[in-house]
Amino acid sequence: MGTRSGGLYVGRRAAAAGAALLLALLVALLALSALYGRCRQEAAPPPSPRAPGPAAPSPPAPAAASSLRRLPRHLLPLHYDLELWPRVRPGQEGPFAFSGQVNITVRCLQDTDAAVLHSSGLRSRGAAVRGPLSEPGAAVEVAGLRQDEAAEVAVLELRGRLRAGRRYGFALFFFFFFFFFLRRYILSDLSGLSSILIASQMEPTYARRVYPCFDEPAMKATFNIRIIHDPSYVALSNMPAIDVSEMKDENGSLWTVTTFNTSLKMSTYLTAFVICDFDYVTRTERGNEIRIWARKEAIKNGYVDYALNITGPIFSFLEDILNVSYPLPKTDLVALPDFGAAGMENWGLLIFQEASLMNVPSDDFTSRKAMIALIVSHELGHQAYIFFFQFKWFGNLVTMNWWNDLWLNEGLTSYFEYLGATFVEPKLSLDKIFYAHIVQPILREDSETARSLSQSEDKIKGSFSLMSLFDNITYSKGASVTWMLSGFLTEKLFIRALTSYLKEFSFSNANQDDLWTHIQMVIDAQDEVQLPAPVKQIMDSWTCQNGFPVLTVNLTTGTITQEQFFNKNNRKSTDSYNNTWIIPISWMKNGSSQPLTWLDKSSKMFPEMQVSESEYDWILLNVNLSGYYRVNYDELNLKRLTRLLENDPKAIPTVSRFQLIDDAFALTDFGYVPIETALELTKYLAREDELFIWNMVLLNLIPDHLESTLKNHEVYPLLKKYLLKRMLPIYHYYVGFIRQNADALEDDYFAQVYLEKFLATACWLGLQDCLDLSSELYAKWRDNPEYKIPILIRKTVCCYGIAMGSDKEWNFAWEMYNHTDSVEEDEDMLLYAMSCAKESWLLYRYLQYGLSDTLFSSNCTSVIISHVVTKDIGYRIAWEFVTENWPLLSQGYGHELLHDVLKVMGRFVRTDVQIQELQVFYNATLEEDERETITMLLESAKLENIERRKLLIKVANWLEKNIDD
Repeated sequence: MGTRSGGLYVGRRAAAAGAALLLALLVALLALSALYGRCRQEAAPPPSPRAPGPAAPSPPAPAAASSLRRLPRHLLPLHYDLELWPRVRPGQEGPFAFSGQVNITVRCLQDTDAAVLHSSGLRSRGAAVRGPLSEPGAAVEVAGLRQDEAAEVAVLELRGRLRAGRRYGFALFFFFFFFFFLRRYILSDLSGLSSILIASQMEPTYARRVYPCFDEPAMKATFNIRIIHDPSYVALSNMPAIDVSEMKDENGSLWTVTTFNTSLKMSTYLTAFVICDFDYVTRTERGNEIRIWARKEAIKNGYVDYALNITGPIFSFLEDILNVSYPLPKTDLVALPDFGAAGMENWGLLIFQEASLMNVPSDDFTSRKAMIALIVSHELGHQAYIFFFQFKWFGNLVTMNWWNDLWLNEGLTSYFEYLGATFVEPKLSLDKIFYAHIVQPILREDSETARSLSQSEDKIKGSFSLMSLFDNITYSKGASVTWMLSGFLTEKLFIRALTSYLKEFSFSNANQDDLWTHIQMVIDAQDEVQLPAPVKQIMDSWTCQNGFPVLTVNLTTGTITQEQFFNKNNRKSTDSYNNTWIIPISWMKNGSSQPLTWLDKSSKMFPEMQVSESEYDWILLNVNLSGYYRVNYDELNLKRLTRLLENDPKAIPTVSRFQLIDDAFALTDFGYVPIETALELTKYLAREDELFIWNMVLLNLIPDHLESTLKNHEVYPLLKKYLLKRMLPIYHYYVGFIRQNADALEDDYFAQVYLEKFLATACWLGLQDCLDLSSELYAKWRDNPEYKIPILIRKTVCCYGIAMGSDKEWNFAWEMYNHTDSVEEDEDMLLYAMSCAKESWLLYRYLQYGLSDTLFSSNCTSVIISHVVTKDIGYRIAWEFVTENWPLLSQGYGHELLHDVLKVMGRFVRTDVQIQELQVFYNATLEEDERETITMLLESAKLENIERRKLLIKVANWLEKNIDD
């Protein structure tokens, strides 16, 4: 799952798409939504139109951790007969009632005179208990039904006792109003008509908001589902429909009744239904009917054809690699105009936001296709995850016992996501994408995160929030640790163990120890791979401890020491950082791969890793980032690796070059090594032709949020001279394609994702050819609005086309923004580009436009301010604008906008006088507690800026000495 909220959704337009969305999806793996919401009121073409009117209310907030009450184990659910009746008609304005009934067959495991089920927000219309079912006509009288909303349970108090070993039937009748979930979407741009759809999202604990149930992952049962709905809609659920009939309500109105086949055993969070007026496309793969549902307009235009074409092959790939057949006769994938996650793996009914499934047919190979392949592969992997599609073997076929082992669902699936995606798109470079989008970002995040991959059950039931488990630690660290596990086991043995695990626990529940047991069984049955300790001991060191290790290497003695990677700049004591891991070390010596070795204690000597006095004798650890850790080399080896990069960079594998430099900058940030150490590794960059390495270097040297700070610092001209000299070879290579045939880059995934940042940096550094190119392409667009600036650099071209121009260039962008045919991606891009103007009066006019209700919808004002405040000359203009217009702005945005602006202003605070200048304003606008918070933030920002200035002085000194090398 890639979501953080749940319940029933009545869909609206998903927020932005394109490369920004792709980056968010891949880097976060879960967080998968656009950077900004749509800010105009008119509808737009693909991937979907928007709904008119105000935004729908948000779904109710997730239950607090204190409400995660585990049910008593007196009763075990066996089967549900569930009827749901949403009283929704086309064109209806509300209110929207939802009624239903559920008959639950249970086995009594322990005598009891009360039955406790999960229920939240439901209103009871009565309850009855039949049984024991072996005695026809027998019943147990219900004395009362008590709802405990805080604990999210309903308690059936009985006048008799349920007896252990007997089966009983509970009948519960309920209704609720689902105004929280009401949303609309526009059917098509031409008609402007809106419609309603309903789509469930039960994970993790939202099934109890839809029907009374035993809402825990281990309490699996079979389901018969029946849905009553308006005849103009189609109803979908986990299983195929076996009957469609009609009925009349008490008023004589006609309704359609869709009955679905009996499901396999599954957890309540996987029950699913969609009620919509969509159309579909279909194909069959190995007897499994695959249908993709979407708005009729999207189906007609072929927007889901690519997703349809890859879903079947990914299914087959996962079946073959795991040797486990998909057990359902059909799979429906539904593209919703608005959905809180990239995808959800309900068994047999996978739900996605449109941006995760739709691709314009004219695109040959774009970053969007890669995103779709990843999402589909993720969610299909669940049917046995993966990041995007769900076929969920992990989590559907075998489910974790409790949410503390959620990573077994999402981490394993995220790993197979990348395998499945590269199977259907061989153009993707699996290792580079995995390390750039998964391993490197989570290493950055995990060093600051105080939680382990696997959580204790008590911690989740207590103060730990269940929803916080759906984070990058679960998804990305889980995938990274799985990658490492597969690496030291070999993929062959790993898959063999997974197959055994899946088959034993099919339609059942397991925890991570069960997986370790099956891996151990496979290891014990062969003699090719030898481990230094039992699998459980090795893997518990990675899943049950916070953080990850850094290896410090002394190659004069061959000694390697491990410690937890932590920020030495902020920690006075290392007492709490005494974890030890059992670490697989892949390594090479002088370009030759060496046998895998292990570090199973805090320090160990490896004589074979000692190097001689020869400058050509070098060692490289953690080859291709095969392990989840960082490496801190001694000065001797770093000098040799630096010289090797300058003379023969390809002698070090591509991913290892990426890792070597990223490790060095991370070690600098956390106080392990001086900044000069990392900078030495950048000298060779004129010979680096990999964009994904360049992207990592530029993010470290020129973070996006510090561009305006660096531009106003004396380090800027030094950076300009140093970097441009090294950027020119790869710059000219790619600009040659841009000028002659940009379409030739369609198969270059990293050009699709990273060329924009690279070109933007070249322009930011003042490379005249880059500025001329932007002006040239922008002028072509001005002269002929039908001309298409290459999409992979469109944002940069428009930004610098406006920056290098006058009010004519700005006015053209404004005209295009207001063009009736403009699509959302272009509008978001233009909102940003118009903030790039270099004339103060244009920026001030732009901000004034933002106040107009007739020119923008209200949520665009804050976006405009946020763009302008980050620009070189914009932060002062934006601050003056906010202070002058605060009475008006505060009505629409309150203090949230002020906090965002102050965060940016804080980057420029270095003195108490500057803090006092800001205080004059916010002392008059904020409450006392808020003033104290902001003061503390600004004080912290001042200290950070002072430290940053010290660092930049060191960088400047180093650049002055090495600028001509």
